[in-house]
Amino acid sequence: MRARKLLIVGSAASFLVAVGGPASAAGSGNTTVTFSITVGALSITVPASAGLPAGTPGGTITGQLGAVTVTDNRALLTASWTSTVSSTDYTTGGGTASETITKSNVSYWSGPATATTGSGTFTPGQATATQKQPFSSTVTAFTLTAGVGNNSASWNPTLVVAVPAAAVGGNYTGTVTHSVA
Repeated sequence: MRARKLLIVGSAASFLVAVGGPASAAGSGNTTVTFSITVGALSITVPASAGLPAGTPGGTITGQLGAVTVTDNRALLTASWTSTVSSTDYTTGGGTASETITKSNVSYWSGPATATTGSGTFTPGQATATQKQPFSSTVTAFTLTAGVGNNSASWNPTLVVAVPAAAVGGNYTGTVTHSVA
């Protein structure tokens, strides 16, 4: 029996040693935290088609294209972009010289932004109709400078067609191309 008592006492002593008192705790602790910011692309959306009103030879046709939107999801520290626009000639029938209204007879003005998001300076290429520019060359539609992070801008540009006096009747078709870089 004596051997059992020693064994019990010995086990109890081991238990006391194993449990002991509370461990000393640090006054503060650090946790390293990491996360990612996902980035996207610089993109532009434009209307698939636009119909301008009818006009007469020697007259002027004016109409809006619909919303153009640049979306910059690149999350840049220093964001900037420029949207440009160009046009083809406009033709009807067989597209002969008398069935063509050249792109230099068509002018573009972006107008002010209809919506913007993010930070930076959003600048229309042509804020008013008096600033319209012919498509004889590529035209600046809109710009962003001094941006930070993601941003976007939308505008509803206007085309002004100076119909030549010798224009023949018909439905004229051409292509307006907006780009962003």
